[in-house]
This record gives sequence, C-alpha cells and structure tokens, in this order.
Amino acid sequence: MTASPAPATSPIAEVICAPTERMQARLTRQFGERRTASGLRSPDEVMEVWTDAEGGWTLVMRYAHGTSCIVAMGEHWETAPQTGRG
Repeated sequence: MTASPAPATSPIAEVICAPTERMQARLTRQFGERRTASGLRSPDEVMEVWTDAEGGWTLVMRYAHGTSCIVAMGEHWETAPQTGRG
C-alpha cells in the first residue's frame, strides 16, 4: 500500500465576498492589513494584494458593482525589488 500525499489545505474554505467598504474595513481592523498592490484585470475588475507587517497576505478581487471577494490568503509575503521594465 502506497501512502498518498495529503491534500493541500487552504486558509479559506471558499471564496468570501462582501460589500467593498465592509471588506476593506475587515481587512484593516481584523487582519491589520493594508492594500499594497493592485492591478486592473478588466474594466470591471481590480485585483488587490493586502499585506500585514508579519508577512500575511490576502488576494482580493474588487468588482465595479461594489462587491469584493477574497480569493486567496497566505503567509510569508515578500516584495520583490523593482528592476525596471524589460
């Protein structure tokens, strides 16, 4: 009998959505995070990275209709040095 690897566990069991203002307040108050990066995914969607001082991070999808969803969370966030484009 061969042992199979344990499935990866996620800090969140499912995508969590809330009105954007409520989501931002929760990330700030409950997790001590601040938005440190964002990028346009489409005209109606913005990806945001929220991080805390200990390296925790949350990836949030913000929608134009006023809802934001946590799509991933993790630890050990590192910001890569900017080396220019190219």
